[in-house]
Amino acid sequence: MDSAYQQALDYLYSFVDYETMHQPRDAVSYDLRRMDELLARLGNPHLKAESVHIAGTKGKGSIAAMIASGLTAAGYKTGLYTSPHLVDIRERFRIDSELIPQAAIVELVAALKPEVTAVNEKAAYGKLTTFELLTALGFLYFAREGVALQVVEAGLGGRLDATNVINAGVCVISSINLDHTEVLGDSLAAIAAEKAGIIKPGSMVVSSPQPDEAARVIELTCLERGAGLVTVGSDVTWEGLGFDDGRQLLNVKGRLDSYRLSLPLLGRYQLENAAVAVAALEVLAEKGFSISQDSVISGLERVSWPGRFQILGHNPLVVADGAHNPASARELRMSLEHYFGSRSFKPAVLVFGTSWDKDIAGIVPELYPFFDGVIATRSRHPRSLAVSSVVAEFSKYGVEARITETVSEALSLAQAMVGEQGFICITGSLFVVGEAIEHFTGAA
Repeated sequence: MDSAYQQALDYLYSFVDYETMHQPRDAVSYDLRRMDELLARLGNPHLKAESVHIAGTKGKGSIAAMIASGLTAAGYKTGLYTSPHLVDIRERFRIDSELIPQAAIVELVAALKPEVTAVNEKAAYGKLTTFELLTALGFLYFAREGVALQVVEAGLGGRLDATNVINAGVCVISSINLDHTEVLGDSLAAIAAEKAGIIKPGSMVVSSPQPDEAARVIELTCLERGAGLVTVGSDVTWEGLGFDDGRQLLNVKGRLDSYRLSLPLLGRYQLENAAVAVAALEVLAEKGFSISQDSVISGLERVSWPGRFQILGHNPLVVADGAHNPASARELRMSLEHYFGSRSFKPAVLVFGTSWDKDIAGIVPELYPFFDGVIATRSRHPRSLAVSSVVAEFSKYGVEARITETVSEALSLAQAMVGEQGFICITGSLFVVGEAIEHFTGAA
């Protein structure tokens, strides 16, 4: 690795990094005023392009990737900012699906350094964090490259997330479930209020189907802020048409047109996400962007979003999915039953590792009945849960999990256990999935 690039990464990671901290995150630590101060010193790069902002508990990254792919297909230079990354930090910053070059990160960090120092020396609103620096770097990159639109995924929550400095004309709220309760609140209404914090006065909001409690909060926020609301499931609907050769087929009936889509992402939940992306692209079309039916269809046909019900190998069949809360685990199990339930992949082995702050007690009962064996593991990530805790949770259901300390070791053991006719599923954490992708392909 180039030494200047490594030095740039070392600098970015030298600040407080809540993604890696092994302790509850405190809502008091989040103050957007320091982001405003930093971005003002950089010339407000976040305001240079039309923005689509996406918050939610699950599906937001997939939706962001689909929207960005549709915009690229329509001929717009499009920036995509997402988190976390699976293998390479450059995955967080893309323009028209291309990862940011290492040289650009070096240049942008050099531009950030003096402004970060100035903000942190004063520290009027606390000191900047790693995620805030990465977010500012993304905005600066997109502005310097002259993107026409930027699709921005919120990191945690929405209201106080570092990305919530943009003035997005289109706000998307993906499916809301209980997650990060230590920061966002322990009820669906409280979490929905945090996610709905991205809604700007006069904006257009696209919402995934939501539990009633969350839907009411979103509707009320839209009313209070004079924002329009498009609800997927009623205003925009979809119908699955089966799957063929690694693709899902579906019809989406939008408000402007109908779309027959061939989606290269498996997982039943991606049908709903595709409908949400279509709804958002239609809103952009109503705002004057030239987005045709063909652009939407070809954009979603080409979308790439690794680590979500991704097939990593055959003989044995290997599927990786970043499910990390009970709702996502339930969706994963339903997708496994939908795609593979009637096919004789035996034995089926689950490779599972998660982060210490996840609801493992809610995840495990959703998954274990589908599998003949379980291998407990952990990622290299500092927030990974100890393997002993994973084993203890499965043992509550009479499942004796095999133990490995690395994902690569777990996958080698799984392959030995299932042979060529079996099935392996890796899940519990995007970090575990990222290391599985490294193991099988060497890259994300």
